Amino acid sequence: MNPIYLALDLPRLDGAIALAQKVKGHVGGFKLGLEFFCAHGHHGVHEIARVGLPIFLDLKLHDIPNTVAGAMQSIHVLEPAIVTVHAAGGRAMMEDAKAAAGEHCKVVAVTVLTSLDEGDLRATGVAGAPHDQVLRLADLAQEAGLDGIVCSGHEVSEVHSRWKNGYFVVPGLRPANGSAPGDQKRTVTPRAARDSGASILVIGRPICRADDPVLAARAIEATL
Repeated sequence: MNPIYLALDLPRLDGAIALAQKVKGHVGGFKLGLEFFCAHGHHGVHEIARVGLPIFLDLKLHDIPNTVAGAMQSIHVLEPAIVTVHAAGGRAMMEDAKAAAGEHCKVVAVTVLTSLDEGDLRATGVAGAPHDQVLRLADLAQEAGLDGIVCSGHEVSEVHSRWKNGYFVVPGLRPANGSAPGDQKRTVTPRAARDSGASILVIGRPICRADDPVLAARAIEATL
């Protein structure tokens, strides 16, 4: 299975469909985040699903347990392969999210966003390094019965050693060819993340914004 999930957070649905069709032979699925879902809703998800690859709904649900469970039930019709919730929502919220998810849907918990560093965490009242917070939240997600977590490539190796059968989603990836980090602060290469235990690799701008997206996707695929 190709572990690359292309982040299709594009402003126009026709552009997202065209890109999905173009690169579908070189990725394993499509990640649709808040930007896409707020702009295109259920219709947009159905249109991308017609391309024929698994859908990862990166909605980062974070609310009281009952509300999150209701949201999970409302997306059953979309048949996502993966959905995200925020681990910071707590154990009860994560338990209810998993209980409400579709039979074949993996629920994974976002730990620490790859756009945050230690200073950012400290400003929100969280002491210690991102690594420590990721491990705390990973343990909580495992206790709650989730399938896995979202974390950066810097933490995935240690989390994998503690959660042998976990499902690990790694975003914030940049190829070794010097791609600009953008708003990501804790990046690694796709190959490094895969070697450390990542189950899927979420890649967006290095493919979407490349002069030739197909060539970019093929180049990343070839390193794995």
